[in-house]
Amino acid sequence: MKSFIKYLFLNFLVVGCLSSCSNTKINLDQWTFEYNKQSNTIDIKAGDNYSLNGLYASFLYDGDTITSKDYTKVRMTTEKVENAFGQIPVVKVTYTGKDLPQMEQQFYPIPGKNYFLTEFTLNGESAEVESNLMAPINIDEMPQLLDKGTNRALFIPFDNDKWVRYQSHPLTFDKLTSYEVTAVFNNESRKGFVVGSIEHDNWKTAIEMQSGDANNLKSLICYGGAADELTRDSKPHGALKGKSIKSPLVLFGLFDDWRTGLEEYADANALIAPPKAWDKAVPCGWNSWGVLQFGLTYPKALEVSDFFKNNLQNNHFCNTDNTVYIGLDSGWNSFSEQELTAFVNRCKANGQIAGVYWTPFTDWGRQAENVLHDAPEYKYKDVYLYANGQPQELDGAYAVDPTHPAIEAQMKKTSELFRRCGFEYVKMDFMTHGAMEADHWYNPEIQTGIQGYNYGMALLNKYFGDMYINLSISPIFPAQYAQSRRIACDAWNKIKDTEYTMNAVSYGWWIDRVYQYNDADHVVLKDATEGENRARITSAVITGLYIAGDDFSEGGSKEGKERATKYLTNEDVNLIANGVSFRPIEGIGTNSENQFMRQDNNTLYYVVFNYGEEEMNVNVPLERIGLNPAETLNAKELWSGAEIDLSKAITIPGKDVKLIRIQ
Repeated sequence: MKSFIKYLFLNFLVVGCLSSCSNTKINLDQWTFEYNKQSNTIDIKAGDNYSLNGLYASFLYDGDTITSKDYTKVRMTTEKVENAFGQIPVVKVTYTGKDLPQMEQQFYPIPGKNYFLTEFTLNGESAEVESNLMAPINIDEMPQLLDKGTNRALFIPFDNDKWVRYQSHPLTFDKLTSYEVTAVFNNESRKGFVVGSIEHDNWKTAIEMQSGDANNLKSLICYGGAADELTRDSKPHGALKGKSIKSPLVLFGLFDDWRTGLEEYADANALIAPPKAWDKAVPCGWNSWGVLQFGLTYPKALEVSDFFKNNLQNNHFCNTDNTVYIGLDSGWNSFSEQELTAFVNRCKANGQIAGVYWTPFTDWGRQAENVLHDAPEYKYKDVYLYANGQPQELDGAYAVDPTHPAIEAQMKKTSELFRRCGFEYVKMDFMTHGAMEADHWYNPEIQTGIQGYNYGMALLNKYFGDMYINLSISPIFPAQYAQSRRIACDAWNKIKDTEYTMNAVSYGWWIDRVYQYNDADHVVLKDATEGENRARITSAVITGLYIAGDDFSEGGSKEGKERATKYLTNEDVNLIANGVSFRPIEGIGTNSENQFMRQDNNTLYYVVFNYGEEEMNVNVPLERIGLNPAETLNAKELWSGAEIDLSKAITIPGKDVKLIRIQ
């Protein structure tokens, strides 16, 4: 991706050398940036909204941590630049010191917003600069930005592998690390601040927080250079090296509602790297990796297509394009090319679009001496991503180098096969393998795991870009290479699967602003209670993609088919599935939130899950969801069709859900 900043010198003001003068301020509309000579840090004030004092930058250099406070000369200037946010002001703080690379930190106050962006560069005068950790935001003593009360900090995972979970933490931890972004907020007032990277070209970013007490953090650092067990790395982050190297671009803002803050954070990401375009309706349909899995055969695939044609898509189970997607997951390669083509043609005859599956960055055989079928001049040992001289294993597969020409050859030949057969949708899985840090990459210009991943994903778009791309196991960022991404790991049919999916929606619903849609994974109905069926379907409808997963072939279970005919055909429920994720109402769940909402013009949808065994009674929190209890409100529970009196508590049976439409 092109550099974030394209400089347009419209205005230039030199404020002076601050090391030899008193504290100096730059005022830009509501914003004030002040160099504090005593602490050698930057104080930032956003009008009457908030003040953020004592901010500095840091980086690793020759094994030592260097901070902007270590420099002896400082100069502050301002100018205007043109970038994805328009023509905006920038405050530059230039640091120079003996035996240190020049550091230049930029602050971009965004007009009309309560957030600013910041980044810094390191410039070598005569030699290259090298660092594998660059932190634009360091605050040793966090100001009290929130009211006292139920204050929380979010853990956001780097990817969705190994059934990782999001978490809302009370501020009682010693240290908490969140990846790419976090929000710290007061649950009663909803006021909160958001900090995170909005660039994902070079760095894996993390936010490390230390808690001071139950009401406030003690310290915070946002840095590029995260590499640990949760980024699936076994060696340190790669180092950027060059005459000039740059940190990630980081957003910091205080918002009246932390949910709005995360949505604005997502929107800022989408300005820099717009979501992959899609001009059709949100996909809905079926995937074989539910019940069939490796029991998938060519005859069964045809039978599933026919079942949807005859029983579901003629009864409200289709998208607004009157289309259903029928996807072959792992195991499709047992089909001949003729069978794959015949399957696609059957889907087309049934008014469906055929989907398929691939894992571009893995070797499941783990046989180093095996020859690559699509690039026979290479053996697998030639394409592995090595760490400390060893192939890297994750989820039972070895990671391969996305920059190796053999991997591009595989992409080219696989995409040609899919295209010859007529597939228009492809689910890409186990993508994190391609983002792992390594001893080296085939392409010598690649220095970090995320650089390698971007390289590989750009190639993937080159060869598969005319198909709908849905990522499964993958990092959240970068997001611009696929239309959708599974929001969590595998989820099946039980209430625990619904709860796990909703854990990710609770704190990651905003991800559908950097992709077109979030994906709730395949909905399986057999071997579960009817309440669990309603809850699991609801979890998909309010997440994004709505994909069934039972075995609908002739030999499939009678129960799965009957449940599908009963529950996948509710018109009122299915009309909600427009691909827009619901927001959580609260942010304090120990595991997952159980209440969600979405406003569609004059209609508000309210969902409450019961993840427990026993029934529970809930009063709909009308004021909390923005409604006036004194107004006359028409409410209908969409699974039962019953009218609801919102002045009374509603009862949710154990392992069930209530989905209410309020007008």
